[in-house]
Amino acid sequence: MAEPQHILDCDVLVIGGGINGAGIARDAAGRGLSVVLCEKDDLAAHTSSASTKLIHGGLRYLEYYEFNLVRKALIEREVLLRAAPHIMRPLRFVMPHAPGQRPALLIRAGLFLYDMLARRELLPGSKGINLRSHAAGRPLKSQFTRGFMYSDGWVDDARLVVLNAIDACEKGATILTQARCNRLERKTADWEASLYKPGCGEIRVHARYVVNAAGPWTAELLHAALPREGGGQLRLIKGSHIVVPKLFEHEHAYIFQHRDGRIVFAIPYEREFTLIGTTDLDYHGDANQVDISEDEIAYLCQLASEYFAQPITPADVVWTYSGVRPLVEDGADAKAVTRDYRLEVDDHGPPLLSVFGGKITTYRKLAEEAVDHIARALDNRHGGWTHNACLPGGDLFGADPQNRSVLEYDKWTRAQQSRYGWLPTALLARYCRAYGTRIHTLLCDRTSLDEMGDEIAPGLYAAEVEYLRRYEWARSAQDILWRRTKLGLHLPPAAADTLTAWLHDHPLAR
Repeated sequence: MAEPQHILDCDVLVIGGGINGAGIARDAAGRGLSVVLCEKDDLAAHTSSASTKLIHGGLRYLEYYEFNLVRKALIEREVLLRAAPHIMRPLRFVMPHAPGQRPALLIRAGLFLYDMLARRELLPGSKGINLRSHAAGRPLKSQFTRGFMYSDGWVDDARLVVLNAIDACEKGATILTQARCNRLERKTADWEASLYKPGCGEIRVHARYVVNAAGPWTAELLHAALPREGGGQLRLIKGSHIVVPKLFEHEHAYIFQHRDGRIVFAIPYEREFTLIGTTDLDYHGDANQVDISEDEIAYLCQLASEYFAQPITPADVVWTYSGVRPLVEDGADAKAVTRDYRLEVDDHGPPLLSVFGGKITTYRKLAEEAVDHIARALDNRHGGWTHNACLPGGDLFGADPQNRSVLEYDKWTRAQQSRYGWLPTALLARYCRAYGTRIHTLLCDRTSLDEMGDEIAPGLYAAEVEYLRRYEWARSAQDILWRRTKLGLHLPPAAADTLTAWLHDHPLAR
């Protein structure tokens, strides 16, 4: 029997479930537009879960004179911290300095400019430090005696995507994961798209406006929908990271300068690990299959070993991940390719907006500008609203984003410890960081561990899995262990098979 055909009508069809697509869907739905978002895999399955996990201005972009990009990102840094203080946090970075590197005076001037380009309320400014006496100097080789410290932020990138999708859904958007766009055709009055979603069959979507936010596949989708010469061009840059057992006890991160001009970070990660990355290499392979190479692993280990007293070898690596960043082609060297974005609109008929480039820190601003274009074309009079709105779970002390939510996060967590004292402390801390105030939905009507259901794997209860399936579109063990949580790092490899079997035996209620 043929699978049934479903028909959806909407104002806006967003193709792509990464950070830009989810951000645009959220903004558009919040302005009263009817929205359908389709993603061929899971939310944040590709580039948007493969970042360095930073909300930052991009200190290194100053030397490429990208002042507008840096300023825009620095402004957004604090906007995002206020909006989602549970999945983001301020982070201090240590930059060791040694002879032969950029002159100390030049670095100090760059940090001063970094501090002054945008107003700061949450983050302290930069300063020089003595690594012989500072805690951040202990893990480093003795030759590093002086350095600099400045502020940026950390983010759970995959959860940021999911929170935008949740907000879009709660404002009326239809979110379709595992739904591939097989055909996109411009008609006289609207667009017609044919999606295929296993279990649902063909879904036909009629949309007044289409947003092409397909990441590495943006140019491919554009050229398929509008066969023509020219148009936006993407340059695919592969960035890879390694994760090793933690190399230091303090909570600061490091930024290392390499003689080839690249910057590599070493960041505290998941309590027990250190995240090291990233590389910048042109990529010409299949964007669906992106893996780190042995050369990249060796490069990151070697560079980190030039700074840390404890040598890092490929044998120390417990996990790796790689992603392809779709950047605007500007002819520069891979490490210098602009991270700014470009929005290209084709309005020769029902309009199509394609997103080129971008970085996770500026996604909200990109989405706002994109929806401004859409609103004008569709005669929608609602203005931007996301600047002063919390993301789901971020309303720790009320609906409006507040400095207090960032600065008093630990106070809020202690209140949850009093409320849910029956939960193990480490588990409750993880729930608070992942879900913020949505912890109350996860734990609704539960008063003991017995009421959390099966402990499918250590620290992973059926109640959380059901929450992730019901509210966050999680379907597979990979979705749950590596994108919605990072439990894959903490559990034995067999946990994935155990979870897969449990999911099979407990089908999601329709």
